[in-house]
Amino acid sequence: MPADDTWFGRRPCHPYNPAMFKIRLILDWTLYRLALLLAAPLIPLRLLWRGRRERGYWRHWAERLALGPAPVTGALWIHAVSVGEMRAAQPLIAALRTAHPDSPVLLTCMTPTGRATAESLYGGFAHIVYLPYDYAWLVRRFLRRLKPRVGILMETELWPNLIRAAARAGVPLVLANARLSERSARGYARLPALTRASLQRIDSIAAQTEADAARLLKLGAASVHVTGNLKFDIAPPTDQLERGAAWKAAWGARPVLLAASTREGEELPLLRAFSDAAPVDVLLVLVPRHPQRFDAVAALVESTGLPYQRRSVAEGTALNPGTRVLLGDSLGELFAYYAACDAAFVGGSLQPLGGQNLIEAASVGRPVLVGPYTYNFEEATQRAIDAGAALRVNDAADLLENALKLLGDGPMRARMGEAGLAFAARHRGAATRVAELVSALV
Repeated sequence: MPADDTWFGRRPCHPYNPAMFKIRLILDWTLYRLALLLAAPLIPLRLLWRGRRERGYWRHWAERLALGPAPVTGALWIHAVSVGEMRAAQPLIAALRTAHPDSPVLLTCMTPTGRATAESLYGGFAHIVYLPYDYAWLVRRFLRRLKPRVGILMETELWPNLIRAAARAGVPLVLANARLSERSARGYARLPALTRASLQRIDSIAAQTEADAARLLKLGAASVHVTGNLKFDIAPPTDQLERGAAWKAAWGARPVLLAASTREGEELPLLRAFSDAAPVDVLLVLVPRHPQRFDAVAALVESTGLPYQRRSVAEGTALNPGTRVLLGDSLGELFAYYAACDAAFVGGSLQPLGGQNLIEAASVGRPVLVGPYTYNFEEATQRAIDAGAALRVNDAADLLENALKLLGDGPMRARMGEAGLAFAARHRGAATRVAELVSALV
């Protein structure tokens, strides 16, 4: 390890005693490398285990080791770990392709669902591979073989070995759409010197909010710009809006409550509350966040005795009049589900999981309900509530009570929907601002 305390950045990356920082950095690196060493034999076991329910984990193992032919060199490289980050990158990728039409695009991810999302959104032009695990020799080989012009890490992907290898390879890095909750900040602070050194070496950080920027600066970031949330720039696809409208017309005059991006521990209380309180004409459309849980959620619906259909089976067939629950077990149709509903609950927020993105629902003009746990999207959620586009509920019973009030109050739904459209429009423009930061480095 170099003796110079600027080895990981362009200026001293500590606000305190250089000697003490060096000692702490050595300790942090030791702990991180030890954790990687201990994890090494577990990685293939984890891939095998997860592949039991999601077969994509059994494919493309060579890419996770930076093996196989290099698909492209000299590309604009965007790393998005999974589905949400891959979708969020869409307006930025469009802006970069406009600014650099002759540059190839390389996308990396970590999950099969992220890869499937990349292939559906960008498969016509991008080269898509898994990012190797954060072992120094793997990421060095990855960068040596693909030689990207610039690297864009979506949201909060801080991999110390990757960042260090990029610095040594002369690949500038941007942390785009960066968000950092208080909980995540506390986690990174457990290795303060390593986190500070990593953040210092990132050439430019585009934070979603002032609060995110403040937490990143406190951890040691050197260059932070508040550019807004890229997810505001995602335009609802016309074909999905049309598909959702067609569904709604086929379902008739039934009020439709959508529970979108639900997570484990949320569906069963919601189903029980729905069974107890909802009139028989109300249709619950239930869309789990993770596709590997579709069958498990179907079993939960069956356990409640509610008549249900699966979207994968019901496609091309009419919805049965007695169906109370439609299980949305399909990928890439979330905007269509929003377009087909009268009110939308955004999941991950009834349990302490941080919540999912409510911007998509607002951008379609649907009134939004969220639970008490929204720390992953805290500022966007609070702004939506303040704008009159969203309501916060306490639990599943409170959710059903408020949802039924909304379904019975057309003028209130219209006001909240219009507020959501205005809220989404007001915060657009992040893609252009981030693209300018990237272009300055390219």
